[in-house]
Amino acid sequence: MECVGDDMIFEEILSRLPAKVVCHFKSVSKQWCYELSTPKFVFIHARRVGNSIQKKLLSLKENSIVVDDIVASNLEEDTSETVTFPYDVEPSFLSIIGSFNGLILLCIKRSYNELVLWNPTTRRFKMISDEYFSRYFGRHNDTGGMYFDEHNDLKVLHINCYWDVVTARVYSRHNESWRKLNFLNGTQLGSNFYSWSPGIYSDKKIYFMVSNYWIPPGERNIVVFDSILVKDIF
Repeated sequence: MECVGDDMIFEEILSRLPAKVVCHFKSVSKQWCYELSTPKFVFIHARRVGNSIQKKLLSLKENSIVVDDIVASNLEEDTSETVTFPYDVEPSFLSIIGSFNGLILLCIKRSYNELVLWNPTTRRFKMISDEYFSRYFGRHNDTGGMYFDEHNDLKVLHINCYWDVVTARVYSRHNESWRKLNFLNGTQLGSNFYSWSPGIYSDKKIYFMVSNYWIPPGERNIVVFDSILVKDIF
């Protein structure tokens, strides 16, 4: 009988399982824990989960965080699960900036602001905010998104609108550092008159709806961030 290789086990079999099941397999051995935590496996698993017909809906209630199953665009009954945020903070102090392949990008809004990457399924999290974010987060007009670059490095895009200026910065999960980008320089979209939607990822691009409800009323713009055009800046 021909033996099944490790690549087949991890990349073709385990990568098709739900995240909770994958977490259980990490306890098999130190080697399995390592293999199931590599960026390569996380990338393959995220791509396959993203193509699944089963999705998750996370809702921030007044005093709790609830996750429901969505199968084939239908909300499943009796599947609600209450999850615990890794920090001692009320859900009312949390703001969701974006989501991507099971990851949630949130802002903790306290006397100072903190940006957190959180996986509600695996309960893993990472604080990624720096001094710039803590000082200039606008709460209402800031937005962002996430994507994998050509090297399978998770990147976090944060767009800040402050004093009529749009500042775009990208965080590298691999290098654990931020870099500023040239994006929308010289436009008026950083004005307080404009409201930015969370970013929607599709085909290596992140889309934002930027609306003006003041002057002129009813103006709506679609802003596209093309991750392919962002070269190796790290």
